[in-house]
This record gives sequence, structure tokens and C-alpha cells, in this order.
Amino acid sequence: MHSVPKMHGRPKLHAGPKLHSQRRQELGQSFQDGGEHYDRVRPGYPQESADWLIPAGAKDAADIGAGTGKFTALLAARGLHTVAVDPSADMLEQLRRALPEVTAVEGTAEHTGLEPGAFDLVTVAQAWHWCDPRLASTEIARILRPHGVLGLVWNQLDTAVPWVHRLSRIMHAGDVHKPHFRPPVGPEFTALESHLTRWEDAVTAEDIKELAKSRSYYLAASEATRAKVMANLDWYLNEHLGHAPGEILRLPYLTQTWRAIRA
Repeated sequence: MHSVPKMHGRPKLHAGPKLHSQRRQELGQSFQDGGEHYDRVRPGYPQESADWLIPAGAKDAADIGAGTGKFTALLAARGLHTVAVDPSADMLEQLRRALPEVTAVEGTAEHTGLEPGAFDLVTVAQAWHWCDPRLASTEIARILRPHGVLGLVWNQLDTAVPWVHRLSRIMHAGDVHKPHFRPPVGPEFTALESHLTRWEDAVTAEDIKELAKSRSYYLAASEATRAKVMANLDWYLNEHLGHAPGEILRLPYLTQTWRAIRA
């Protein structure tokens, strides 16, 4: 998940994990710092996701909740003039170092501060569930050109794989969508459709432990809870599954990509 836009009141549409609004804000704040660690341990996104989203002839894109630029990089690499928006100065500092050609500004999905009608594509990768979907839809429609595309992207562990399902429980990676999940978007958008990419990330057991440390559950937990999570991961990855230190394993992911057209 990328850096988290601040919430503005109770959403009128329900999205993402079923968390009380205040609790979602508390978890969201846990991502405001730690950009270097987040950039180092979080997976990227499959190129197929960006290729499917980008409309023909697109020139300008905005990546909202861009974090350290994991998805932003795919847009910039395809020659799009790209603006990255995130509420975390720490995350954007990492993004500017990695992607100096991208314009990076502080803002949220509900209040981007960008010019109206300036973009052919607006993406929100790993962050829509932290937004107020109605306010964010209105704001994104404002900055899109007619018939512009809204793209929503989620990386998720592939819990259909038994060992990954158990791993997700230990990591408290509870943001795996139900089979019939559809992201809520406002009436400004139509023709919502989805695309699924299955892929694997080459990681070590140590990488997975660091990945767990970047998740909202761990960041918001007490020291005792954090120690328990790490002890459980040590047992599961090294003792139960038998992975040696430094051994490369393939961690299965699903990337869900959704697109909708500005009505």
C-alpha cells in the first residue's frame, strides 16, 4: 500500500477494510514517515497493469497517493508527463530521488491542488481504500479531461496458495479482497471494469519479515505485539517451511487493476 491520503469525515460509500473512520485515520498516520524503508521492502507492480490502464493517445497522468513512486515509475517510463501526489513529505522525498523527471506535490485524493481538466489518466495504487470515495471521485473527475480514465490498483498476496494464506494471517495482511469485490466510485465515472495479473516476487525470508514491518498493523502495534509477529514469522518461515537465511523464494501476488471512464 502506498502512502495514505488523509480522510475527510465519514465516507458515504464504504471502501476497503471495514475500519472505523478514526481507526483508519490512526493507521493512515503510521505511513507518514518511513519512506526509505517502505520503498526498499514493498513490491512494485507488473507492467501489464499500467499498459492496460493507459488510454490511447494519453500524454498527462497524475498518480494519487503515490508514496515513494512504485506505480508512478511505470507511468513515467511510458513517456507520460506525470505528476505524483501524496500527503507524506517523507514519501515524496524518496520519490523525487528516484524519479527526478516527475513533478511531486503534497496533497490528497480529496484535495489534490491540481489544475482542472489537466490529465488523461489518474491512478490510485494501493491507496483508494484510505480515501473518501465520493469526495475523491469528485476531485479526480475535476482534474481529468473528458473521457479521461480513473485507474485503481491493488497488490495483494495470492492467498489461494495455502502457504501464502497462512503467511497472510501471521502478517495480518487482512486487506485481501473478496471474490466479488468492486471498488466504490462516484457517479462521475462509468464503465467500471477490471483486469487481473498473477505474478511472483523473488524475496528472502528476511525480506518478508521487513515487508511485515511496513504494514499498517505492525506500524500501529505495541512493542509486545510486534515481537510476537516477528517470532511467529521466524518460526513459520525458517522452522516450519525450512527456508534458510538468504534463500530466494517466490512470493505469489495478485494485482487487481480497475478502470472507469469520466462520464
